[in-house]
Amino acid sequence: MDAELQADRAALADTVRRLAESEIAPNVQAWDEAGEFPRALYARAAELGLLGLGYPEDLGGTPASYSLKLPAWVVLARHGKSGGVLASLFSHNIGLPPVVLHAGDAVRREVVPPVLRGEKIAALAITEPGGGSDVAALRTTARREGDHYVVNGEKTFITSGMRADWITVAVRTGEGRGASGISMLLVPGDAPGLSRTRLAKMGWLCSDTATLHFDNVRVPARYLLGNEGAGFRMVMGNFNGERIGLAAGALGFSQACLDEALAWARDRRTFGAALIEHQAVRHKLVDMQMRIASTEAWIEAVSAEGDAHEAAGRFNAPEWVAQVCMLKNHATQTMQFCADQAVQILGGMGFMRGTVSERIYREVKVMMIGGGAEEIMKELAARQMGW
Repeated sequence: MDAELQADRAALADTVRRLAESEIAPNVQAWDEAGEFPRALYARAAELGLLGLGYPEDLGGTPASYSLKLPAWVVLARHGKSGGVLASLFSHNIGLPPVVLHAGDAVRREVVPPVLRGEKIAALAITEPGGGSDVAALRTTARREGDHYVVNGEKTFITSGMRADWITVAVRTGEGRGASGISMLLVPGDAPGLSRTRLAKMGWLCSDTATLHFDNVRVPARYLLGNEGAGFRMVMGNFNGERIGLAAGALGFSQACLDEALAWARDRRTFGAALIEHQAVRHKLVDMQMRIASTEAWIEAVSAEGDAHEAAGRFNAPEWVAQVCMLKNHATQTMQFCADQAVQILGGMGFMRGTVSERIYREVKVMMIGGGAEEIMKELAARQMGW
């Protein structure tokens, strides 16, 4: 890693850490109880340039490699200590890429800059009540009528689903079943016929997650992304960035659990000694650090490899996609282990609302499922490697 990239990473990490420690972490418990966080946080993150990381300059963003963005994701998770904040605050990172890559220029300029300024919220809607990872089986339809598409169907588990202003929706425009009939359509959040139902969750309590209902929703045809029938490939390509982001978040949350467990072990005394003086506790902490170190090394390597592939024009190289899938599993398993061990070390306090480890313990499973469940990741990695 060259000196310039190291300096940029350090500066970005410091900016993110200060935001997380001063404006996010102190409020997370209250935001969880309220079931949302203030929309003003979007504008604050935009002011610091965080929402625009990785987006074209002409749309108000700052081009950034995976290697540059990585510490921002990790540090925000470690010091912000809330998956719910990360999920909703950065839902545009899964909702906007298909718009940037495949929308017409007028639509890109209409939609992207206000989101990167924190004025509008973008979301992605793929999953349906009748199916999760099987994207090719989706049933939401978009029928062309003149200059509009008429959308009918449902989407569920949609992050930022309650207050998204723009929703990138996977729809079926072709006849029959399978991947070939899938398209991507950008739906305005205020479109007549679109309704939303808030979902109650185990974790990510301050993130608004919803089921979306489309009842003859008319969408101007100019909001079709790319060509009809090209949506499946867009969805698959979009997953890689999401999975790296999930892995980076999992690493940060693992570190947050270790931070809390280590501080508690040094302060808490049992049987006349600090917890950390007991061998069994020290070994738990070492096991946590061991997994964190391996995850950190792997995610750095995968990020650098992704940057190299993109520089060479080899987007979605099979061997790299396999690494992303396996990394996502490893990182979230590390998070699961660290959350479990931290709660064990904290004992009764680990079971109490308000501790970092308790919150992260409840958030583990959505990280292991979101962006592709473990079983799907293993199967996709095997196929990418030709097994």
